[in-house]
Amino acid sequence: MVNVNSGMIEVRWHGRGGQGAKSASAILAEVMFEGGRHVQAFPEYGAERQGAPIRAYNRVSNKPIRRRCGVQNPNVVVVVDPTLASSANPTEGCGDDAVYLVNTPENTADVRTKLGLPDSATVMAVDATRITLEELGQNRPNAPLLGALSRIFSDVSVDDFVDHFSKKMKSLSAKTLEANKRAIMRGRDEAVEV
Repeated sequence: MVNVNSGMIEVRWHGRGGQGAKSASAILAEVMFEGGRHVQAFPEYGAERQGAPIRAYNRVSNKPIRRRCGVQNPNVVVVVDPTLASSANPTEGCGDDAVYLVNTPENTADVRTKLGLPDSATVMAVDATRITLEELGQNRPNAPLLGALSRIFSDVSVDDFVDHFSKKMKSLSAKTLEANKRAIMRGRDEAVEV
């Protein structure tokens, strides 16, 4: 769907403090870097408090990245908190062919209508909140969203994210690590695309 070989890919994350958008952005960058790509990952937020709206950004390229500003025209938009789909203007600056990954129990047709997206845009929905509540017992939807991103990025597999968690998240208990791995796999498997 999105291939880094076609040029630089820019990702904009919309979430709330404490949901893991900043961490997911960093993990995406680390996984892509491990795959030999040039990457950037950085957050943008105001008041540092849990629940406040934040944005995080990624750039991924086969060539060095010289741009050092926020992502204005993303190829991929990830909406971590479904309430931000209507209040954070996630379509701002997006082309008609942008890809939207939304954490929601709604069907993709309803998401497309709510966001006012053209038919040329790709919409993928996954109930990442439900998955993490079932797997981890808390609302940290970033792991299932990373799994769903493996369906969007053609040059990264879901196993890359699972392996990354195994190697880099050693501070997690074995139980929590396994729950995150299951959440990643479920995110990939349960994401529905239109």
